[in-house]
This record gives sequence, structure tokens and C-alpha cells, in this order.
Amino acid sequence: MVVVGDALIDELRNDNGVREFVGGAALNVAVGLTRLGVPATLIAMVGDDEPGAHIRSYLADYGVTLLATPSPLGTARAVSTRSGGGEPQYVFNEASQQRRIRFGEAERAAMADAALVAVSCFAFDDEEQTAELAQAVAASGAPLAIDPNPRLGMLHDRDRFVSGFERLAAGAALVKVGEDDARLLYREHVDALRARLVDLGVGAVLATEGATGATLEADGVVVTRPISHLPGRIVDTMGAGDAAFAASVEALIDREPDGEEWGEVLQFAMDVAAATCRFEGALLRTPAALEGRDLDRIGT
Repeated sequence: MVVVGDALIDELRNDNGVREFVGGAALNVAVGLTRLGVPATLIAMVGDDEPGAHIRSYLADYGVTLLATPSPLGTARAVSTRSGGGEPQYVFNEASQQRRIRFGEAERAAMADAALVAVSCFAFDDEEQTAELAQAVAASGAPLAIDPNPRLGMLHDRDRFVSGFERLAAGAALVKVGEDDARLLYREHVDALRARLVDLGVGAVLATEGATGATLEADGVVVTRPISHLPGRIVDTMGAGDAAFAASVEALIDREPDGEEWGEVLQFAMDVAAATCRFEGALLRTPAALEGRDLDRIGT
């Protein structure tokens, strides 16, 4: 698989102090896929600096191949301050706000060899960059999965973002959208956005609604699942959506789910998201990670 999008340093601030994690939605998905047994290549912007070295080392540890666009502004960084419920509020540095990915020969070759291309947290409001991505995807012939993952601190033009996103989403194999995405981009409920995407010709739409659960619609089949209740408390919600997206994408690589199989795909995505929330940081976890552990010490 090839994943296209952001790679950055997450700086977490709360009552316990300041900690840094390697992150970014696309990076989380690429690493998550390797943890699910799927070889992955990440196409992202990374600076030639110490934070960039941390990102490269982290990806190497998990076996993810990196095709990096050099960043003249250094590595992207997101500073998040956590509320009591664990939901992050983000502030992005200039490198994040001026993100740019180039699609050269190596990137296009990787996409052409991929069984599926996933895009997460991409600058769809950059028309030139979006056109380059669309051309590279079309040339590859690979199925496409998208999580628009818009971030208010990186969004420059809402209307252009919607236009660019829908240009790529039309005919995509899978699109994941969240309740926050629907409000920010369309000012409507996620159910209305799900219907809009189905009308655009998206093969499967995964609509997440936080604590309410999620709905997946594909081929006229609509399945809904609540959040999965697993042992231990919720430590950190960062990465839950990326984990659900990675788990859903993994299901499309070697098969075409239909009927009741979509329910199984959604249930697995919810289980993975719930397990990820039992640990600090955004690294994908499966329910097996909770077995045989002291649950009171998870995330400390």
C-alpha cells in the first residue's frame, strides 16, 4: 500500500507536562497498516532536521518506506492541549500550514505498484497540488481510499478544499468522514455528508460519530456499530480515527466485502479504534494488546 499525506511531531501538553510523539494522520495510517501485516510506503513532507530524523527513525522501526518531499520550513509540528475528556486542541506551525508534497518519478512508481492508495490529511485546498495528486492516482490505476481529515489550523479555503476533496472522492473505493469533518467542511450532519458521498459514486463510506459509534454504507448495505467496550479506561482519543481508517482499508486489499462482511469490517475497525484509545499516543493497537497487561498502568 501507499499512503499519501502528513507526517509531523505531535507535542502534547496537559497537567502531566509536555511530551512529543511522532505522528500525523497519514503516518499513523501507514504504521497502522504495517502493524496489521500490510507493507506500506508513506509519501509525505519531512524536514531535514532533528524532528525529521525522529520521523525517519520511527518509520524505519516499523518497516514503513518513506518517500519524502523536503520541507524548506522544517518538519511540521502540531501542539495540542488536552481537555479533561482527552480531546486535543491543535495549533500548527508554519511548516504544517504551508505543507507541500511533490509527485516525482519515485512517488508515481510506488503508486503504480500499489494494491491501493490511501490519502489522509492532504492539502485539498491547494489546487495545483491536488491536480498533481489526481494525475498520479489516475496514472497508477490503483483503487483509492480517502480520509479528508481537515484541520482548522491548516485550512486556508473551505470551498476549495471541498472541491478538491470531491474531485478525488468521486469513484473512490472508500471514504472515511467524521462528525467534525461534516461540520467544518459542509456545515451539516455526517449522515447528510454520507449520502452526498454515496451520490458521488464512492464505493464505501465510513462515517464516524465519536462516542455514538460509526456507520458504514456500501453497495446499498448500511451497517452501524456502537463504540467497542474493552477492558481499561480511555486514555487518549488521538489516533482512533486513523486506526479505524487503517483497519477498514486493510479489509479492501485482497477482497471486496459485500453484505454481512461489511458489518465484520466495521466491527473490526471499531475494536481497533477502542484498543488504540487505551494507550497514550496514536500508535494503532488491536484488542490483543490489552491481554495480560496491568490495565491500571496502560498509558502511564
